Amino acid sequence: MPYVLALDQGTTSSRALVFDAAGRVAALAQREFGQSFPRPGWVEHDPEEIWESQLAVAREALAMLPPGAESEVLALGLTNQRETTLVWDRATGRPVFPAIVWQDRRTAERCAEMKARGLEPLVRARTGLVLDPYFSGTKLGWILDEVPDARSRAEAGELAFGTVDSWLLWKLTGGALHATDPSNASRTLLFDLARGDWDDELLGLFGVPRAMLPAIVPSSGVIGETAPSLFGRPIPIAGVAGDQQAALFGQVCVRPGMAKCTYGTGSFLLLNTGPRPTPSAHGLLTTAAWRIGDRTDYALE
Repeated sequence: MPYVLALDQGTTSSRALVFDAAGRVAALAQREFGQSFPRPGWVEHDPEEIWESQLAVAREALAMLPPGAESEVLALGLTNQRETTLVWDRATGRPVFPAIVWQDRRTAERCAEMKARGLEPLVRARTGLVLDPYFSGTKLGWILDEVPDARSRAEAGELAFGTVDSWLLWKLTGGALHATDPSNASRTLLFDLARGDWDDELLGLFGVPRAMLPAIVPSSGVIGETAPSLFGRPIPIAGVAGDQQAALFGQVCVRPGMAKCTYGTGSFLLLNTGPRPTPSAHGLLTTAAWRIGDRTDYALE
């Protein structure tokens, strides 16, 4: 019986599910992790605790399978809380600061200052997003400005940036893979939706060195494999997507006009708009839904 291991790294807990060939859940494990609120409006996670909890539930779920069945796990897929921002040392793999969570509001003044300079129309046209602390760009800029030597080290290529997917891909592969997919990259304020790549003008606006950015890979398809020591043998990593876009696909909203609403830490309504990004006249966000092969599909959120 072939299996697929799915890792679901959320805002308050990490889960792992094993699905069989019929799509049935063969095993499930979940573990909560700590939330830190160092100041009003600030929300942080411990990156190492995120990783340790996710690894622990993956091993726990695999241990629930019949004896020997773990060797039949054909692939691993990953979905994650979006926008949460991490920076780590490429040489040691150690974070330089706690993960700044998507809920965090510490960069509200920075966003207001950029709006006052008239930058929001450019940002919105290029990224489909609004200037808001919710997204990763100003969080990353804050870390580079506030952590001693972080900016100079980032410019020298010593530091890596990523959302939670990139952090877990790095840890799962023993540092061999620094990557993200369009569904996550499109939530950073640094990604040109039309071109499907990082944007140098936006990087300049937010003060982010290109050297610290992950490679952008398809949401579906083998992009690497886990380090053999983690699960006893390498497992191909064959899928990665931000949680809400993964839910859009999982609810089979694969054609333009199909929509879903899912409820977790927040409530998220997404509408599939097909192969071209669609600007909203009513304040919705335009976002990448997924990239499969050479085709990117988009959504309004």
